[in-house]
Amino acid sequence: MYELFFKPYETYTNFQIFLEVTAAIFGLLSVYFSIKKNIWVYPTGIISTALYVYILFNFGLLGDAMINVYYTIMSIYGWILWSASSEDNIHVEVSWANFKQWIFATVLFVFSLVLVTVIYYYKPAIDNHFSTENVNLGLHHLDWANWLDVFTTSIFLVGMWLMAKRKIENWIFWIIGDFICIPMMLYKGLGITSVQYLVFTAMAYLGYLEWKKSIKKM
Repeated sequence: MYELFFKPYETYTNFQIFLEVTAAIFGLLSVYFSIKKNIWVYPTGIISTALYVYILFNFGLLGDAMINVYYTIMSIYGWILWSASSEDNIHVEVSWANFKQWIFATVLFVFSLVLVTVIYYYKPAIDNHFSTENVNLGLHHLDWANWLDVFTTSIFLVGMWLMAKRKIENWIFWIIGDFICIPMMLYKGLGITSVQYLVFTAMAYLGYLEWKKSIKKM
């Protein structure tokens, strides 16, 4: 247990640990507000993803950092949609996705798979300060965690879009993606973030039940 969760932190600075803890706390707050259908899901989520951009960039995980930039942008998009759909500027109503939305979600998933794979293809150049000099481009450098990252990023992209549209099915994507991220973050040496994803998985399940229950009350 120590080797998995705590040993990597022996080489981290107090500031790095503080940033990861802060990002994890705001991430948990974001999921909590999402369960409550509260628009504060987006301000707290933006803080969390923005911090992870900085954390991952400084850990040399530039591809992951770029994806978190995208998450931040998607959060701003969701914030705008929720603001326009909220009568009290705080809470929103939710619904099930229709067939056309599922078609779009499928296209979005495939597009994301291709996009993130391309990012990883160029990751050696990204890690080399965006220079292709003395760099071998390709996917040969990817390990199992990188391929999982490609898959989970696509899952989260669809989940974020469905959440922005206030669709109950968004929680199914969060449950699957969060669960997969637990071992992936451990492998990357981010034990605190791994624990965060464990909590996220449980909270996403509760969120699914809560949103589903709210439909029955309508």
